[in-house]
Order: sequence, then structure tokens, then C-alpha cells
Amino acid sequence: MAYTALEKMRKENLRKYGRDVGPAQPVLYSGGLAKTDLKSASLRFLHNRCEELKFDAAIEKKEKAKGVLLGTSLKPNQIPYNMQMDINRLCLEKALERFIDSGVAEDAYDVYYCYLEIFFGHYGKSKKMVELLSEFESNGSSLLMKHRDHYSHSVYVFTLGLAIYETNSTYRRRFKEYYGIGTDERKKADDRKAANLYLEYWGMTALFHDIGYPFELPFEQVMSYFEVNRQKRGSLYIAYHDIDVLTKLGDEARKQFMKLYKRDFASTTDLLAFDIAAKLGERYGFTEEKMRDVLERKPTAPNEFGYFMDHAFFSACRLYREMERSIGIDAIGRMHVDALSAIMLHNSLFKFSISFYKDKKNAKAPLRMEDHPLAYMLMLCDELQCWDRTAYGRNSRTELHPMAVDFDFAGNAVHACYYYDAAEREKIDAFQKEYREWEIGGEKGDAPRLKAYSDMAEKEQRFAADIRKIVDTSEIPLHIVPDMRESNRRNKHVFLSSSNFLHLYDFAVSLHGRHQDKDTPISELERQYEALSLEYQLSTLNRAKSFSRYLDAINCFYTDKPVDYEMVTEFTPEQAAVFAPMEHERWIRDHQMMGWTHGTDYETLELPAKIDYNSAEAKKIRQARREQMRCHKLAMDGTVTTEDIREHYLSLSVQDQDKDWRPFNSMLKLLKRFDGLRIYRLD
Repeated sequence: MAYTALEKMRKENLRKYGRDVGPAQPVLYSGGLAKTDLKSASLRFLHNRCEELKFDAAIEKKEKAKGVLLGTSLKPNQIPYNMQMDINRLCLEKALERFIDSGVAEDAYDVYYCYLEIFFGHYGKSKKMVELLSEFESNGSSLLMKHRDHYSHSVYVFTLGLAIYETNSTYRRRFKEYYGIGTDERKKADDRKAANLYLEYWGMTALFHDIGYPFELPFEQVMSYFEVNRQKRGSLYIAYHDIDVLTKLGDEARKQFMKLYKRDFASTTDLLAFDIAAKLGERYGFTEEKMRDVLERKPTAPNEFGYFMDHAFFSACRLYREMERSIGIDAIGRMHVDALSAIMLHNSLFKFSISFYKDKKNAKAPLRMEDHPLAYMLMLCDELQCWDRTAYGRNSRTELHPMAVDFDFAGNAVHACYYYDAAEREKIDAFQKEYREWEIGGEKGDAPRLKAYSDMAEKEQRFAADIRKIVDTSEIPLHIVPDMRESNRRNKHVFLSSSNFLHLYDFAVSLHGRHQDKDTPISELERQYEALSLEYQLSTLNRAKSFSRYLDAINCFYTDKPVDYEMVTEFTPEQAAVFAPMEHERWIRDHQMMGWTHGTDYETLELPAKIDYNSAEAKKIRQARREQMRCHKLAMDGTVTTEDIREHYLSLSVQDQDKDWRPFNSMLKLLKRFDGLRIYRLD
């Protein structure tokens, strides 16, 4: 049973009430049972392998001894703690499913949000770390010659790593061997332990491997300015100095790493030089001192590295600072350091300072799974993830990149078909003609190129060949082919409202705090919002994400820029009649996805003796039962159409209908306090 705490609650309810009143067992994505495509495999990993994620036996024992529930749903103490952990995992599973279906940054945001809530404590502590990457990319990258998205890219990388772990028995064995976990997959406890460890530390590695890009972007902006004027790269460059503020370890951190490694490290640079040398030094012929020297020069002397700034250095150091702040120094262990060293290695360090993979005479062996499992997976997935990436740079916007991909991971291999936009057929046909002529002419000079299509289509197979030089694919063969198909961008749901992630979070906080006094501090509104369970936070976020769609339907938009349009201070009943049914549909489908069912048992089952039905205590009991049964009188079961849901909405009482639109009016009053955001009418 995939969600064991939910099943335990169902059995307890059956015992207590004498019939099956729920909760229902969440349903795995329909294709996920045995298929080996990207979506099926990654979701199956979360659904089946990660049972009992973050369960706490001590808390469960305390609940039983004291007769109290310590889990939070809509409110604290409504459900068992482990049931809350099960629902948190379900939130991550469904967030990933939404992202795979859409590929949009707003859905990538949900995956980050779930991960941080589950493994870092709560999103609010770390939101600036992930939001700034997106803000820098969307606002600053258009000044570059070459740059593509790294925000959604990182979630795709994360997804790839889950799918490969799920389908590749060799990698699972190597990972377990490396971390001293039994490799017999018939022993479910060991398999579950390994999967949960992998989810936590692979997630840390994949989702945050590019958060150092805000340090690289200014460097590249200067380079781009001079490249545009046809100056040689490096004629002017910037470098970072006095980076102790980022790398220096405090006394408590030094004590923690002394405890772990019996060594005193003054900085994260020292720590990671040690870790990388311990893992790879003997095989690749370098010392800890040599690695420390390379790492110290990365940010301060880019001229010694081809005039490139390595964002991986800053990603690793920035993530370490976030670990200190969010999970605490005492909680940092060896696997956290493994994630940091994997990130440090992934960009240029391994390729150009360790293996020299492009040096035909001196190139060294590619990285093996058993050398560093997390670094191996990151390098592999980072290279494979080249589809559906927003192009920001001036040259990148005109280059030909794959827009989609079909993966099949059967047989411990990677079979990938990358699709290019059929609207670019003229470019592709011209390249193929030029390439054939080059072959017929004796292959003199350099082969014609059409990045990235040519790297997959030409006989040299540069794309796959380069990956094989970086990571050892003898135990995970690659089969890469290109193809073309019609582009479909409808699922991107792009609207006029200029959305960013600061706005999403502010919308959600405003929606939840809409009943508060106007003088309530924003920090208090955020505290109240973050006290909700992850499920209810995400539900509010999804309502906020839908806001741009609702505004589009009533010819309105929001922006933080001053514009010459009529400002909206309140929605009219006529406007509400348009978007309220849309909001009701979102609510219905969100609840269906999260396994809620239609029911009224929480209201109709007999109350304990001497409790009046209309009392506050009775209301509290009914609310808790609703959360424990995961049924709701307004939910709908089965396959329902938009029209079915609209009819359902129209059948509701005025009071229930108001729930779908009045919160947005209350929210308008609060939004002015966040980022200067305003809503305007087009007509």
C-alpha cells in the first residue's frame, strides 16, 4: 500500500464508525504502473518507492500514549503526524505531475515549494534563494548572447534522475553500495530507506545545482557587450574577491565538520576540496592541495579558466549557507556534503580541470557511478535536459533547440527522441543538404553545424559522444535520435499579467489573510499562512496561480509597472459570474487530484455524548473528521466535464458560491502592501 498512513487512518475510521468512510488511497498516474517513459517512471518512484517518507515513530508513539493527534491539516492537531507526512509526499507527486504536463515555471515553482517544505522546514526561509534565480534570468539574461532557462531546467533534471533511479537497477545497486545499504530489493525496508535518501539528496543536488547563476550573469553581460563589438573574449572581465563572506565557516560549523571528518576546515572551499579529492583524487591524479588551489581561483581568476565564471562554485557555496540557515548546522551530514561536491563538479570543474574531456591526447576516463553517484547522475541528467528551455540570450533565441522529448528507460538504457519544431523544417532541410554535400566532397574542413540539431543528427553524434566522455555509459547505454513535429504551445497558458514568483507567494498570503485587520503586519500574515499544512498552502498557491487566467477572462491584468489603464479596486458581480465557476472548477479538480471524495459523513455521523451539534466543539470535531476522512460535501467524484462542474456551481447556495469569488475582492485590498502590485482593466 503506497500511502500507508492514509490506509492506517482508513482502517481506524472503519473500526470507529463501522463502515468505510475513507480516506481513499491516492491513485497513481494511469500510465505509471509499469511503463518506462519519463512521466510514468518518475511518478512511480514517488508513489511506490518512497513509502513512509519523513515518518516519525517517536511522534506516533507519543500520539498513542497521550491520545492526541500531532499532525496539521487545515488546522493543527486534526490528523496523525505520519498521515500529514503521507499527504506531503502526495503533494510532491501531484506537483511533479502538473509540471511534467505543462513544463511552465509556475508549476516548477510548486515542486521547489514542496521540496523545501518537506526537507528544509518551510519555504518562507528559503524562498529568496530560488526566486532570485528566476528573477535574474527573466530580467537580466536578455542582455546576454547565449543563455537559456535554468529554473524549469532544474526541475526537469530532478525528474530525469527520479526516472533513471526507478528504472535502472544498476544505478540503484551502485547507490546502495556507496551508502552502505543492502542491495537485495526483496528487502523492502532497505529499498525504501535508499529511495527516501535518494529523493532527499538527489533533490538537493538537482534542484539547486544552478542557483549560483546570478553570480555568472553579470560576468557574461560584460563579456557579451564586448563580444557584440567583435572584441576578443576576455578583453575586459570582472572577478569576485573577498568571498570569505560566502565561504568562511564559523566556529560551530568547524566543530560539526571536525566531528564528521576529524579535520578542521576554515571554509567551504577547504571542505569541498577535501571531499572531491577523497572521492576522485587517486583515480584522476590530483591532490587535495591542487583541488583547493583550483577552487580558490575559480571566482577570483576567471582569466585562468578561459574567461568563464563557474556558477557551480557559487551554487555550492550559496546552498551551504542556506543549509546552515534552514536545517541548522547540527543537522548537516556527509550526504549534504556529497550534494555540495556534486554541484561543484557538474559544470566545468570535472570536464576541464579533472578529466580534460576535450583534450584528445590527455583526456581521462569518464566519471563512473561508483565514484560519486550524485555527481554522476547530475552530469548525466544535466546534459540530457536540453529540451523545452526558454531562450533568453540574443543568439539563443534564434538557435534551433529541441522543444520536446520522448524517453524510454527500458533495459537499463536511455532511449531519447528529441523533437524539433516542424516550422523550422527549412533550416533543417538546408543543413541536411549542406551536410550531404560536405560528405560527398570528401569531408574537407569542418562539418556544417545547426546547433543543437546537428549534434544529434550528424554521424559523429556529438551530443551523445560528449556525454560518454563525461560519464561512463557502459552500464546505462544512450540511444539518441532527432525528429520533427508540430509545436503546441497552448499548454504554456501565457497571459498578459506579468507573473513572477514573488507575486505568487504574495497572492497566496493575501488570499489566506484576507480576513485580517488592515494593520496586521505582513510578517504575521506570512506566519499564519505558513502554519497551514503543505496541502492547504499549495491549494492557496494554485488559486493564486489561476488569477492571471481569471483576469484574462474578464479583460483585466496585473502588473507592478505604472500603466495608463483604469485600476480595478473591486470585482463586480458580473465579473464574478465569469470567473467564479472557473475557480470552482480549479477547486474541484485540485481535490480530485489529491484523492478527496464527495461525502457528508463528517457532518452526519453521531457526535460524542453531551456535545451540542451547533456548539464550537461540535464544529471542531466535524472539521477534524473531514480532514481524517478526506471527503467534502462540495467535492465531485468520477470523470466530470467543465459543464458538469458549472452546473454543480450553479446548484450551490449563494453562500457557497461566494467562496469562489469574494476572497479575491478581499485580496485586492491587501495586494497594495506587496511589491506595488496593481490590477487594471483593458476596456
